Amino acid sequence: MLAPKRAKYRKQQKGTIRGKAHKGVKLSFGEYGLLAQERGLVSSRQIEAARRAITHYTQRGGRLWIRIFPHKPITKKPAEVGMGGGKGDVFEFVVPVKPGRMLFEMGGVTKDIALSALRLASHKLNVKTKIAIKSEYEI
Repeated sequence: MLAPKRAKYRKQQKGTIRGKAHKGVKLSFGEYGLLAQERGLVSSRQIEAARRAITHYTQRGGRLWIRIFPHKPITKKPAEVGMGGGKGDVFEFVVPVKPGRMLFEMGGVTKDIALSALRLASHKLNVKTKIAIKSEYEI
């Protein structure tokens, strides 16, 4: 699973995800893409599950680009531990996703295979998505 190699600080505050995405909104590499339509936190487990669904469906054909990287640590305290005692340990890494962000891109496969693979991947993510096609896609 994806995780940063090193970070300046081990733990971060939650923060809020506001506004629309300005970077990472265009189809830069492939002909087909998976576009986020709502905001949320996508975990590294979900990214890996979506990647595996795409590569399994395409039978490792074509090319896949993952346009997001989980850099934000999420902490969690163990079960049945009372309040206090400081912030919990790092549990997982997530990426804050804004509406309009391109999550995955595909190329080198036929249209029907790409659409089916991206549809399967969208079921693995916890944000609502839309499939973008380079010939039809406008910002």
